[in-house]
Amino acid sequence: MCVVDFDGKWLRSGSMKVDGNGVEAIQEQNGMGPVVEVINVWSGPRSLSTSLMYSFAQRDDTEVLDEPLYAHYLRLKPNLSHPSQEEVLRLMENDGDKVVRDIIHGPCKKKYRYAKHMAKQRTPCLTKDVLRGRHVLLIRNPLDFLPSFDKVLQEEIPELEMVHLAALYMELRSLGQTPPIIDATDIRNNPEGMLRSLCSAIDIPFQPAMLRWKAGPRPEDGVWAPYWYSAVHKSTEFTPPPPFSNKPFPKRLYKLLEQNQPFYDFLKREALLPIPTPAAPPSLPCPENRELFIWANGQLLPRNSAKISVFDSIVQGGDGVWEGLRIYKGKVFKLEEHLDRLFDSAKAMAFANVPSRSEVKRALFATLIANNMRDNAHVRLTLTRGEKTTSGMSPAFNVYGCNLIVLAEWKPPVYNNTDGICLITASTRRNSLNSLNSKIHHNNLINNILAKVEGNLAGAGDVLMLDCDGFVSETNSTNIFMVKKGRVLTPHADYCLSGITRATVIDLARKEGVSMEERRISLTEFHTADEVWTTGTMGELTPVREIDGRQIGDGNIGPVTKQLQAAYAKLAEHEGETIPFAQQ
Repeated sequence: MCVVDFDGKWLRSGSMKVDGNGVEAIQEQNGMGPVVEVINVWSGPRSLSTSLMYSFAQRDDTEVLDEPLYAHYLRLKPNLSHPSQEEVLRLMENDGDKVVRDIIHGPCKKKYRYAKHMAKQRTPCLTKDVLRGRHVLLIRNPLDFLPSFDKVLQEEIPELEMVHLAALYMELRSLGQTPPIIDATDIRNNPEGMLRSLCSAIDIPFQPAMLRWKAGPRPEDGVWAPYWYSAVHKSTEFTPPPPFSNKPFPKRLYKLLEQNQPFYDFLKREALLPIPTPAAPPSLPCPENRELFIWANGQLLPRNSAKISVFDSIVQGGDGVWEGLRIYKGKVFKLEEHLDRLFDSAKAMAFANVPSRSEVKRALFATLIANNMRDNAHVRLTLTRGEKTTSGMSPAFNVYGCNLIVLAEWKPPVYNNTDGICLITASTRRNSLNSLNSKIHHNNLINNILAKVEGNLAGAGDVLMLDCDGFVSETNSTNIFMVKKGRVLTPHADYCLSGITRATVIDLARKEGVSMEERRISLTEFHTADEVWTTGTMGELTPVREIDGRQIGDGNIGPVTKQLQAAYAKLAEHEGETIPFAQQ
């Protein structure tokens, strides 16, 4: 019988050197150990096969074998003359059936056994049991590897390995065991991506240790290593190939290339593609939001599972309506007003099969309670027209009803409400009523986004947007107010959304005894204002200290701004619909 020494070499029992613990471990597995999971990797010469073997040898769950069928192959080819041939035949088992039974599928201390094979070593007389286990084909473009045989290859050799690999692929496929194919050049160009892809294809976990190994001879080397492995012994990792060969292709090998190339092209079409290396998770403005429950498709889902169909109208054409909600002290502020606008927008857009008010509230409360959100949270409530039967703009394709998305996040006010922000005026104008009514709170926000791009490039906190006549309308995401000589002014909501926070502040100003007027306001009036602030659910009341490089007032937060900030905070703390958390 043949056994493995724990340096990884499969030898005849008469020549093995193992300690008592090693033999004892094998005997235990002979009696009761689990069956090893074998990964057979078939390739041709000069195809990165030894480097790939070294890669798998770095795994903590894998034992590797270096060409266990080599002696079997040499025994059947007595006319061949290979370096180390006598050593191979003397030290290795040359009965192929025994090799398959006792060595490749024999006892193993680890979960996986990686067996490196040359495709030609699978001879016709070999037991069919060699096809047990998992199989991988490792290929390389003959245009790249054939030149290395110019000095050693005899012209009478009709082919190398491609025909063997193609035949093995077809045989395994006919048995329902289609093997993954991996290209040596792809590994060199993207080691981690291709190794991840290969591990996924053979259903084993990728291990980062596979990317590097120590230089020099390896315990898993076959006895022929001194003759063939001098170059690979200098390596420590997969390295990129040269951009092109700096030597002409040998003319005498051209016909051999023509014979092999079609087989390579056939296999290459089936080869694996790399799996992108996972990037480090991006930092989040609020780290607590990494683990969230989100309502989508009629159910609560973890953040990374919350997805919608590519056929949803929100993907096809940005076709949805939305609201932003804020949570204070266990209550949803201005919930009814937001739901009124949500349903008005859905009606204006002729949405069909809209969920009821109670259904929307149930989803909202379920999401907030699952996330234990009682304060300092913001909700993006989106209602899409729903999934389509086929891609296209027409709402006639929407037959499944609306899709409600409740995205709740931990989110303090998004602007600096203590020191204020700077604005610039965008060249992008607000929508005209002639083209799109801003009273519809629709997800198609292209002109707002284009304006925000201008602001981001200029390093501004937000962007002031003008209407089609050149008067100030709002910012890219908020309504805007100004104070001049104690009088509060805000633009008419003709070209902008009639914001709920805007309406709340107008009402508060009047209750606080502050003179309040809605009218058309020029950009110059804002440049020369005593105070300016913006309003929105996400940011509340945000002071503006500068517009287009002009300082507002004395550059500090003005008294009216502070007065209304305080009034708004007091109102938000006491008003709202209570979230029905279970009693403590």
